[in-house]
Amino acid sequence: MPTETTTPPPAAPPAGNGTVARGTTSVRAEPPPAAAEPSAAEPRRELRPRTLDDVLALVGSVVGGLSLAWLLFRGLLPTDGTIGFLLLWLGCFLLLYAAVTVVRHPAPVVADRIAAAVVHAGAALVGAALLTVIGYTVWRGLDALVQPNFYTQDLSAAGPLTPLDTGGALHAIVGTLIEISIAIAVTLPLGVATAVFITEVGGRFSRLVRTIVEAMTALPSIVAGLFIYTVLQVTLGFPRSGLAAALALSVMMLPIIARAADVVLRVVPGGLREASLALGASQWQTVWHVVLPTARPGLATALILGTARGVGETSPVLLTSGASNFLNADPLNNSMNSLPLFVYSLVRSGEPTYIARAFGGAALLLVLVLVLFVVARLVAARRDGTR
Repeated sequence: MPTETTTPPPAAPPAGNGTVARGTTSVRAEPPPAAAEPSAAEPRRELRPRTLDDVLALVGSVVGGLSLAWLLFRGLLPTDGTIGFLLLWLGCFLLLYAAVTVVRHPAPVVADRIAAAVVHAGAALVGAALLTVIGYTVWRGLDALVQPNFYTQDLSAAGPLTPLDTGGALHAIVGTLIEISIAIAVTLPLGVATAVFITEVGGRFSRLVRTIVEAMTALPSIVAGLFIYTVLQVTLGFPRSGLAAALALSVMMLPIIARAADVVLRVVPGGLREASLALGASQWQTVWHVVLPTARPGLATALILGTARGVGETSPVLLTSGASNFLNADPLNNSMNSLPLFVYSLVRSGEPTYIARAFGGAALLLVLVLVLFVVARLVAARRDGTR
């Protein structure tokens, strides 16, 4: 009878050669991937002028551009005017600076330095224009600004030919402070509430409100004055007063504050709102204790923008309050002057003393805006002392 022979399974190969035996199945272990070799570090490009050659190239381009522009502007081209000369100087400087930089640096460095030169030139031009306006205003009104009576008297006892040692702008200063204070008290809560409604509440109606606010941003000031004049004074019989002028300024300031506050509130991170709601706070508590404190510096900027728009308006005050030469601290009765209207009324006379007082009033208006800016930034400072 034949004998059955059983063939044993093949022995698993010994471990250590990358093969692992699992029963009758062999699994080869893959070796770990080799570590990538570190690539050679690329040389760092210095985009800003740091060496003496770079500084000399910049200074030489400025001087060379000035010389070339002077030669072209005065000798070769039939042109004239300060603005044209400055633009030609900028163009010549950029050409020379690019030609000098491309000799020693690659193209990305050249492009970066030309862009930086254009940005710095634009900033310098804006700064020079601002300083020119401020300096010219102060210089023209210096004769009136140095007189103590300019700050303590009104024009009730002064005429066009009266010397500068009599009369002043006290009535305009007081009127401006009263009108802008009332306007801020009206527009700040309304503007912030409008921005909160648009940003935090939402809905279909919020789109309509945002559209109206954006449309009112470009509203002419004369329209705001006519609106208050028609509604309050013609329809309701309200007298010409500082309150009516303040309400007209409020119409001008409200869309500016609401639009700027809307942008600021949308920048607040959504994680802060979600964390507050997750801790059990209501939507109102989240807005009051989280969103508004976080956006407080930006809201101060919105207030500054609205105040700067309202404090320099003339036509709404002229329509609703009217000009006056006497001091009136009652916003409910009689005409109340303001600094813009004071400047407008005096500069039209053509008399040197009135023109000097007008430029003095304009300088005071610039100082007033600066003071309001500083006060708003101090009020909006965070509790930890940062600005």
